[in-house]
Amino acid sequence: MLQESGFPGVRLMNYITFRSGAAFVLALLFAIFVGRSVINRLQKMQVGEIIRDLDLEGQLKKTGTPTMGGVIIIAAIVIPCLLVGNLTNLYMLLMLLATVWFGLIGFLDDWMKLRKHNKDGIKGKYKIIGQVGIALVVAVTMNLSPEMTIVENSEVISAETNRVEEVIYHSTDIKSPQTTIPFVKNNNFNYSWLTSWMGDYAETGGWIVFFLITIFLVSATSNGANLNDGLDGMTAGLSAIAGVALAVMAYLGGNIIYSAYLNIMYVPASEELVVYMSAFVGALIGFLWYNASPAQVFMGDTGSLTLGGVIAVFAILIHKELLLPILCALFYIEDLSVILQVAYFKRTGGRRIFKMTPLHHHFQKDAGLVDALIQRPLRAIPEQKIVTRFWIIGIILAAITFVTLKIR
Repeated sequence: MLQESGFPGVRLMNYITFRSGAAFVLALLFAIFVGRSVINRLQKMQVGEIIRDLDLEGQLKKTGTPTMGGVIIIAAIVIPCLLVGNLTNLYMLLMLLATVWFGLIGFLDDWMKLRKHNKDGIKGKYKIIGQVGIALVVAVTMNLSPEMTIVENSEVISAETNRVEEVIYHSTDIKSPQTTIPFVKNNNFNYSWLTSWMGDYAETGGWIVFFLITIFLVSATSNGANLNDGLDGMTAGLSAIAGVALAVMAYLGGNIIYSAYLNIMYVPASEELVVYMSAFVGALIGFLWYNASPAQVFMGDTGSLTLGGVIAVFAILIHKELLLPILCALFYIEDLSVILQVAYFKRTGGRRIFKMTPLHHHFQKDAGLVDALIQRPLRAIPEQKIVTRFWIIGIILAAITFVTLKIR
């Protein structure tokens, strides 16, 4: 083994923090230096974004900008993980599988739009089938694999002060459909509680509920990130913010000392996911070198479907999936804005709630240009300001997500 060779510094590879830092740096450098070559290649292939005239400020200037830049992000994630990640760790393998899986869905969608001149890309039902497929792979693996377990935590209450004296962990690992929920005293929630009426089959019912929630969150988060991808740098920045938050959660939940301090369940072997998420964040920051306004490349569906999907899968693997509605609220709001707009449009015969959806485009239009229930802001907001404000909201949501772990 390389670690036993005596080569100077090689023992540093035994430390999660060192390998995570290495993954971050490698991903960042790959995205910046190799990304330039990929962009040049996309330009030669004439893989340029087709822009519809939606009467948005600066929109038509983006016509012809290379798209499908998500391949830069995917490669910058996968290659560092192959180099410094533990490829015997099932958590790491599932994340790499999810990355490639979502990337293929997005790549086919972009290819259909650009090379086959099909403006709709892959039919929506096929995207959903692909998203449901990887969600089931993840959920079933968590259910069946003996390597993917949790260690339950319990509070020891002082009889004198009626306060938590210490947090102890059970002596054995268990297989259970449990997760972390915010704003409650005992934040371990077993999905079997929802199916307690099934008696002896309550645990099986709990896993079924877990499967359904996994499918919903993976699909909603992936599609939400896809809808959010409309302004230079916004989705990459929001995903990086969520990635940092999830990396910290994985580190805390994979360390029995820190998980005891926060009174959250301990997930053995999940600390390897910190290496993956470090590469994820490094790849996004490197991609922003070219994707920040004015963008030299767009990620396309290749990137956006992948980003949302892997964020959801990562949260599920560390048993923090029910924190996603807080952490990724902006993605879900983008989903909801489109659903509400379409439903209201059909119901009223052509009226709108927002000036335009997905929601970020609502802020790019002047009031009075369309008949909408919500006209504010009256003047269009510059794209860079919208992106920056969304990033600020993303940081606030990430902070709130952490605060929920200590609010009881």
